[in-house]
Amino acid sequence: MKITTLRLSLTLSLLFNLGVLGALGWQQFADRSHAQPGEPLLVRELQLDDEQRQRWQDTEGPFLRELNQSTLMIQQQRNLLIESIFAEQLDHQRIAIAQTALAEQQNHQQGLVIDQLLRERQILNGTQRQRLAQLLTHDSSLSSHVEMLHSE
Repeated sequence: MKITTLRLSLTLSLLFNLGVLGALGWQQFADRSHAQPGEPLLVRELQLDDEQRQRWQDTEGPFLRELNQSTLMIQQQRNLLIESIFAEQLDHQRIAIAQTALAEQQNHQQGLVIDQLLRERQILNGTQRQRLAQLLTHDSSLSSHVEMLHSE
């Protein structure tokens, strides 16, 4: 892989992540002004009944812990890739390994999100599933949007 392509990919990834973080921050700021304390956006938006809320809470904790751990791993891999690109001695193999590891971790995180959405799908009725799909397609960042829906 050419270094120009790698730099372009890294730059685009960083810009995308900054955009996602900005949108997420803005959305959470806007949502908090209308939120009831302690009630996540997902619960409010989908109007979960007591049984659904309990089932959802049972899956939410482990999912968020895994997602947070995965996010930390992605940050570490991204930092390693940046360090490899700007190292004093340019090592293309080290860059390729770091890029592959980052892509694998990002793929793992996407799998976590999809698995959680499948679990949530089983909890929701048809109308709630449609509403969740609308909420998720409103933003192109599936992982970040799922995080936002689960947080307060």
